[in-house]
Amino acid sequence: MSRNHLLVFWASLTVSFILTGPSLFAQDEPLDPLLARGQVIFAESCASCHGEMGEGVESVYPNALVGDASIGELSTIIHATMPEEEPEACVGDDAQAVAEYIHYRFYSEAAQIRNRPPRVGLARLTADQLRQSLADIFAKNEGIPGLSKETGVKGIYFDGARWKDENKKIERIDAVIDFDFGHESPGEGIQPEEFYLYWEGGLRPDVTGEYEIVVHSTCSFVLKFGFQDRKLIDNHVQSGDQSEFRAKVHLTAGRVYPFKIDFIQRKRSTEKPPARIQLAWVPPHQTEQIVPNRNLISGWAPAAFALQAELPSDDRSYGYERGIAINRQWDESTTSAAIEFADLANEEMWNRYKRKHKDESDDNRSRLRSFLSEIAETAFRGPLSDDVRTMYVDAQVDSTEDDSEAIKRSVLLILKSPRFLYPLLDMDRSASQQAANRLALTLFDSLPSDSWLVNQASAGKLETVDQIRAAAERMVNDYRTQAKTQEMLSDWLNLGRFAEINKNQESFPGFDKQLTSDMRTSLYAFLDDVVWSEASDYRQLFLADWVYTTPRLAEFYGASWNGTEEGSLGLQKSVRAESNRYGILTHPLILSGLAYTDTSSPVHRGVFLIRFMLGRNLRVPAEAPPPLSPDLHPDMTTRERVELQTSPESCQVCHSKINGLGFVLENFDAVGRYRDQEKAKGINPAGTYSARDGSEISLAGIGELADYLANSEDAHRAFVSRAFQHFVKQPVAAFGAETLDQLTDDFRKNEFNIRRLLVEIAVIAATHRHPQDLQES
Repeated sequence: MSRNHLLVFWASLTVSFILTGPSLFAQDEPLDPLLARGQVIFAESCASCHGEMGEGVESVYPNALVGDASIGELSTIIHATMPEEEPEACVGDDAQAVAEYIHYRFYSEAAQIRNRPPRVGLARLTADQLRQSLADIFAKNEGIPGLSKETGVKGIYFDGARWKDENKKIERIDAVIDFDFGHESPGEGIQPEEFYLYWEGGLRPDVTGEYEIVVHSTCSFVLKFGFQDRKLIDNHVQSGDQSEFRAKVHLTAGRVYPFKIDFIQRKRSTEKPPARIQLAWVPPHQTEQIVPNRNLISGWAPAAFALQAELPSDDRSYGYERGIAINRQWDESTTSAAIEFADLANEEMWNRYKRKHKDESDDNRSRLRSFLSEIAETAFRGPLSDDVRTMYVDAQVDSTEDDSEAIKRSVLLILKSPRFLYPLLDMDRSASQQAANRLALTLFDSLPSDSWLVNQASAGKLETVDQIRAAAERMVNDYRTQAKTQEMLSDWLNLGRFAEINKNQESFPGFDKQLTSDMRTSLYAFLDDVVWSEASDYRQLFLADWVYTTPRLAEFYGASWNGTEEGSLGLQKSVRAESNRYGILTHPLILSGLAYTDTSSPVHRGVFLIRFMLGRNLRVPAEAPPPLSPDLHPDMTTRERVELQTSPESCQVCHSKINGLGFVLENFDAVGRYRDQEKAKGINPAGTYSARDGSEISLAGIGELADYLANSEDAHRAFVSRAFQHFVKQPVAAFGAETLDQLTDDFRKNEFNIRRLLVEIAVIAATHRHPQDLQES
């Protein structure tokens, strides 16, 4: 085992010991008479199938007794079906006693914590955290752009084919780059025969992934992207009839990538083609579109780094990404990332550093040592000890006279070190530095690189809860936090399963990839607007009576999708609808994704609502038979077919929960359009939900469902838990048995403010590690 692997192994044992602590509940506390009676019946009649500790019996019933069914639900199931060979043997008070015991011993939150004590586990960087951390190491000396409300692109228009200040005619902010000048002048005072147009700004991607940047141009142009002088597409000399130019690049959400376009119409002896230019892109899982105004930043944007190396997917078995897989694929991918960054450090960063520090002494190659020390300090999340500096910097510089070789050796060693790859290995740091590290990891998926946060840590100004909360409040207003929030909401809505949505074209003509691409853009804009509005009100995710729309969406979904700003560019808010529009619940991306090609799917929609919106557990069925074909029952509605297929008692164990929620959305067809009838029958949207506390909720339709989800304790806890797990990437109960309750209570008291919730999550993550070091505020 290598020295680095030993370090990780022993650190893992240390962290587990420190953070697991004693069990929160005593195992042998005395039971009241009802529970004691249930325990006896369980041992005599249930343990042979379910195991004495509810662990399951491989040859009979291998699944462990884990779930969140209420006592009432358990009692009903036991009364009707248990024991399997003799269900009438455990009914009435006996069924109730066993249900009470199973809930107390296995199903309650206290039981789950008691039986499987959660802990903060040591974890490596996830793929997203690695990308963000490398981007911030690069940004350490470049700067991080602050939030800007100035969207669009700065354009400067010149008469003549080059930049001459005396020929500057127009300076303005263009909403998007989509111009067809034909043979006319692009503006007042500019001759149509010869002109030069210059645009600069920043491009902000919504999601991390591979993008295709597309420029349609009939004239010569150069697109510089990411770095000041790096050309992504170069058509400096226009020749032939080519007018479409493409380049693929992997972009990281939360970053603003600077770009510049030089567009030149030159005088020629032959007839010139009409002057046209359009900046478009193909985002992940979408089709080509003009880069929207909301993704263009007109303010200053420093150089930015986007890792191109392919990284493996992280474990998501717990519903959120965890950096736990240590294998050859992960090792090779981090090596590829380190090599890519080392080349960047040598070719870009070192030259910039030398120019910036050209007046400083370079005795004993001090500039190079300082350059590499800054990289190491940022990557290792704090000051370097003499031994660490010697190993990672000085020894590499002393080993070769070639600066490039020294840079590559040092950077590769730094970026493959556990000190970088395992962010929780900072127990030797000060409490203030650890707080800064946790805040950056939680809110940015990264490490401290902003000069303000670095200075706060080094000055010991993150030692009280109030200081940490103030820092979190500042950090939440950042493009990186916005991107991580968008990713969390996408996971909450399970959008990953909607990468491709296909419908029967005979039934739904016009439902194509362009439409679903608009739907995705619409949903992203809606989520952003709700979260980053002044109120940041979670309830509006369900109660909003407007959406963001495009002409294509309005044409397909009808007049209520018309934009409110006639003639404006890009996305528009739709007209407000008094009924039948309830935020994400009625957004067509969600509804069409949770449906078949021809029909709606109450089962898919019910599973989505109970698992993701309400945070409840459902067991994976032993078998999942295909839905009954409408052709076999041509006169039945979808609801009637589902009721027929799931009527057996063995199905009702789960479908009594699923169907009651899925039926509430039956007013919306397979593409999410509202309907009153199906098969010439009126739609019945009535449903029910059995809450965690055992209460039965009647739901008359979509309006009551939206209101319930906006105000339900089950939904609030599910959202808070999802947010915590996504941002901290650890189980919430590992931070205290009462943490989820407290966060949920605070969420309600703060008027369901999502940004406020993120701040409190970050505070908990930043203060949990060494609470004894925190001073009382």
